[in-house]
Amino acid sequence: MNIALVIIIVIAIILAIFGGLNSALSWLLWVAIIVGVIALIAFLFRLISGRNRA
Repeated sequence: MNIALVIIIVIAIILAIFGGLNSALSWLLWVAIIVGVIALIAFLFRLISGRNRA
């Protein structure tokens, strides 16, 4: 009975860690998308402004 309890606890800990990582990766994905959009807007603004490199 003790071994079954330990196995259940280990599985619960693994699932909790995986759930936390999944949430963190989802948040980081949104942050990366937002940063990418900002970089694209900055690049387009620089391209449209027509700054010459002399």
